[in-house]
Amino acid sequence: MRIIGTGSSLPKKVVTNDMLSEFLDTSDEWIVPRTGIRSRHVISDEELEDLAADAAAKALAASGLKTSDIDYFICSNVVNEYLTPGLSCIIGYKLGLTCPCVDINCACPGFIYALDIVEARWKAGKLHNALIVCAEEPSRMTSWQDRSTCVLFGDGAGAVVLTDGDNIRGINLHAEPSPDKIWQKRILEPTPYITKEEVSVPLQMKGRDVFRFAVNASTTQVEALLSECGMTKDDVTYYMVHQANARIIDSIKQYLAEPEEKFPSNIADHGNSSSASCTILLDETNRKGLLKKGDILVFSAFGAGLLSAAAVLEW
Repeated sequence: MRIIGTGSSLPKKVVTNDMLSEFLDTSDEWIVPRTGIRSRHVISDEELEDLAADAAAKALAASGLKTSDIDYFICSNVVNEYLTPGLSCIIGYKLGLTCPCVDINCACPGFIYALDIVEARWKAGKLHNALIVCAEEPSRMTSWQDRSTCVLFGDGAGAVVLTDGDNIRGINLHAEPSPDKIWQKRILEPTPYITKEEVSVPLQMKGRDVFRFAVNASTTQVEALLSECGMTKDDVTYYMVHQANARIIDSIKQYLAEPEEKFPSNIADHGNSSSASCTILLDETNRKGLLKKGDILVFSAFGAGLLSAAAVLEW
């Protein structure tokens, strides 16, 4: 397939590091060297589904397609206020979609996992036009008394519209199942028969383990996928890397020995928005007029699971 429209939407509330220092034992001087983050957009009075629908509407407008043209809609989301129905159905209702609506929870590489699903269905002859929305509110997953996690995340939504084409050159998905590296638990409704002890735990992260996994998975997959596609790093116009942590991105740059200008970034004022990260970055890069027909884009993302993914696309 090929991408013909992009969109994104961010909450209006901007939280700076100085604002966090008012109630946390932290500071701009502590956060920036460790993460590269200076501020992030955080949901206040918005609903995540409204941000998602706005991003999707922008992508549809850019594509020139109508909602009735969409054959398949897939939403990537880790957590939202609804356990059911799926967020895709809620967004689909707002947009007026009548196609199948599907939800996935693949954490930060969710956009690439969604691309893989859409491309496979296209190759099977089951669709012509698809909508992918990545909508995330990780600010609602952390304890805002834990400076090691809450400073990292921002909320937002990004979307792409795809149609018939031959621009997805390759996708590589990878998993190293490790449920104890990034995790959160919440208590479900009790039954008369529950006897086990249950607790609600905000997001927990083993930072060093995640750092090593991210750098190794990203660099290994990118190099392998480029080789599989018959390309070299010289062919790559931009690396669209998941905006998790500036130090992770810098390590990937150094390993790949690629120049700074090939790595668009918005982490300084967005933070980590989970699976929405790559789609927001793509939309902002696109709307700045930086993408030209024929450009080769390499996507790389990594996160809870532990899951990672890479994709090579021609613009």
